[in-house]
Amino acid sequence: MKKKTLTSNDIRSQFLAYFRDHSHEVVPSSPLIPHNDPTLLFTNAGMVQFKDVFLGKEERPYHRAASSQRCVRAGGKHNDLERVGYTARHHTFFEMLGNFSFGDYFKKDAIRFAWDFLINHLHLPPEKLWVTAFTDDEETKNIWLGDMKIDPARFSLCGEHDNFWAMGPTGPCGPCTEIFYDHGPHIPGGPPGSEEADLDRYVEIWNIVFMQYNRATDGTLTPLPKPSVDTGMGLERITAVMQGVPNNYDTDLFKPLISAAAKLAGMRDLTHFSLRVIADHIRSCSFLILDGVTPSNEGRGYVLRRIIRRALRHGHQLGLSLPFFYQLVQPLAILMSDAYPDLKAKQNQIENILRQEEEQFSATLSQGLKLFEKTISELKGSVIPGETVFKLYDTYGFPADLTADMAKEKHLSIDYDGFETEMAKQRERSREASQFDTTYHAVDIQHAPTEFTGHESTEMNEPAQILALYQEGRFIETLSAGQKGAIVLNRTPFYAESGGQVGDQGILRSSQAFFKVADTIKQGQTFLHLGKLEKGSLKIGDVVHAEIDTARRARIVLNHTATHLLHMVLRKVLGEHAMQKGSLVEPDRLRFDFAHAAPLTEKELHAIETQVNAEIRANHAGMVDITTPEEALASGALGLFGEKYGKEVRVVHFGSSVELCGGTHADHTGNIGFFKITAETGVASGIRRIEAVTGDAALQFIEKREHEFKQKLNQSENRIHQLEKEIDHLKDQFAKIISHDLAKSAKKVGKIEVLAEKVEGLDGKSLRQTIDHLKTMLPSAVIVLATVKENKIGLVGSVTSNLTNQFNAKDIVTHVAQAVGGKGGGRADLAEGGGNKPEALEKALQSVYTWVQEKIV
Repeated sequence: MKKKTLTSNDIRSQFLAYFRDHSHEVVPSSPLIPHNDPTLLFTNAGMVQFKDVFLGKEERPYHRAASSQRCVRAGGKHNDLERVGYTARHHTFFEMLGNFSFGDYFKKDAIRFAWDFLINHLHLPPEKLWVTAFTDDEETKNIWLGDMKIDPARFSLCGEHDNFWAMGPTGPCGPCTEIFYDHGPHIPGGPPGSEEADLDRYVEIWNIVFMQYNRATDGTLTPLPKPSVDTGMGLERITAVMQGVPNNYDTDLFKPLISAAAKLAGMRDLTHFSLRVIADHIRSCSFLILDGVTPSNEGRGYVLRRIIRRALRHGHQLGLSLPFFYQLVQPLAILMSDAYPDLKAKQNQIENILRQEEEQFSATLSQGLKLFEKTISELKGSVIPGETVFKLYDTYGFPADLTADMAKEKHLSIDYDGFETEMAKQRERSREASQFDTTYHAVDIQHAPTEFTGHESTEMNEPAQILALYQEGRFIETLSAGQKGAIVLNRTPFYAESGGQVGDQGILRSSQAFFKVADTIKQGQTFLHLGKLEKGSLKIGDVVHAEIDTARRARIVLNHTATHLLHMVLRKVLGEHAMQKGSLVEPDRLRFDFAHAAPLTEKELHAIETQVNAEIRANHAGMVDITTPEEALASGALGLFGEKYGKEVRVVHFGSSVELCGGTHADHTGNIGFFKITAETGVASGIRRIEAVTGDAALQFIEKREHEFKQKLNQSENRIHQLEKEIDHLKDQFAKIISHDLAKSAKKVGKIEVLAEKVEGLDGKSLRQTIDHLKTMLPSAVIVLATVKENKIGLVGSVTSNLTNQFNAKDIVTHVAQAVGGKGGGRADLAEGGGNKPEALEKALQSVYTWVQEKIV
């Protein structure tokens, strides 16, 4: 008879019944909005409703509890949203089965409960399970291997990152032990702790946390007076195990929802990832609304809106017309109302809220998709600019992860860094009314383009006139000493931040005023000099002399020219695809983002660095052509996607490097001096980043590394010296120990103690130390010790001082050495020798006793 497959409802019920039978209070799931806990967006674990109990702030009438807690991870620290639909086991909504002890049972019982339930109630084969524990938790290790007698081959110890849990930077914490299920060798992946642990073969099904310490602000751990237990087993994961599938979406928790969505879309293929996204998201959205969250533009409401809009976008991908999402509430209610009856009771309310949100987003979705399609039709690279991602977010309500999904479908990625930069600017605008905010808009409208003279010279031969002054966001006539402001000139040598190159610093000086420029930016083609008037006063119409910080500019131009050389070399070493995706050129470093799928190898990094430095040593002269963008690009010059070019562009040449660029550069590549890569990292899918330094900064970097290396070398040498001393001490101790045993083997020849023995594992120095110890125990003695290493014999012989007038150590050692194919030498009291016939050694040593006997006679 075929064994019945457990449903998710069966598993949930059996879990709660098991712990009820073991004296646990079965507690209902708490809402997804944590009660009185501003640190959490959503309930994301079973222990959240017991947090104050664990902290000792609340008493419950029970000391053991069990629950099936509904959880959401789609915002804040714990955020699985971007992986949902693309992996087998990540969800925005899930149920956590948990059992808890508040100062009652501890490690042994917690482990026993978990193992008993899995083996004897769910009937999982022990050979399919793998257990991990914290490296320093010997007690847990002994329980598993000793008491539970699990197979040591399926047990491993892991470090703090994987097996030590903390409620926060301070407070209750402790080691944990985890149980994994092995889906079998046909699924990619390795056991916990291996390099392939993150793949799908071994899946964590139960985590048992032992809260036994309190972490103080200084990091010290002190034992808690009442150690507690917090465990969690994901219902979705254990259901997949019990239903014999490696993918959670193939369980009865998702299949009815996937089928319902597929029916709406007229699809037969139930494996499409968009169906999985929709099935997951209807669960989280419905339960969030059930618990009182409504779509909005902030906090929990915005997370809900993000999830809804992600689902709607995936529905659109399947050809579904809005509204459709709300229709999945009914099959969800049918599926889960036994466990959560409120879902059925509030079905209409949930449907209405979802439908309103769908209808509201319908027009926005259409407009946003038009912008997206227009962007990718004009896209020359593979990365959607951060500005576009931000506009889709800010104007059309597209969360960044929604845009990322759309980009992924087109085999593109988005510039997350650029998006975050725009977000940071928006947050800054929201936090405070920037003193230059209204100024920028006014400048853009009211002023003609600033004449930039900084390509030819860092100083101006003729003075500049002040066209406008701004202070604290207001247009002003006069700027007084001590005030910060922005100055617009008719011409300037100051480079304004653009193209990745930072703005210039310096001074604006008149006969009676001194303005220190901290930064230079531009709005449109108008340059704004931002800074502080250190003395005097300035008014519109005044004439000033502009002087940039030439030393700072000199370092910037070296780095900017280096980015051009780097760009050229990257395309040679990695391929033509390695196009620039962004850059930052500062006085002390450069940063360069480029298209490439994989991390660079050491060989590739070495080749890049070597070739850039070869271009520097070639000392190419910089040449500039002024032409149209069309002519420049047609001639092979490299331009940046997303960059807006005017009617005329500057084409900068350095050897084989030819790029459109409005920035400032070195006269010759040789001025750069030296180029050194300091880091290579990934910043987005298909985008890598190189950070580097040039000139004096590169030399300082090398000198610092050299100093650090010498420090480590000195530390190593000191440690080696210390270890050598420790080894010598240990050898002496060993010699002392072995000498006691050897002394017992000495034989009396007349009144003389004679010892001739072979010893193992000693070198010449150790043999001499052993003889010194023996002479203190044998006051009248003739001693010969031998050792053999790789068929080479070492001999040391000695005669106590009171016998040197009768016996000569040199003669004794020579006698033995000749017998083993060697020779010896030394003094009357101490001699050494060797040989190469180990097979003759035993007989030669025995001859010492006869030799001494003959000398006595």
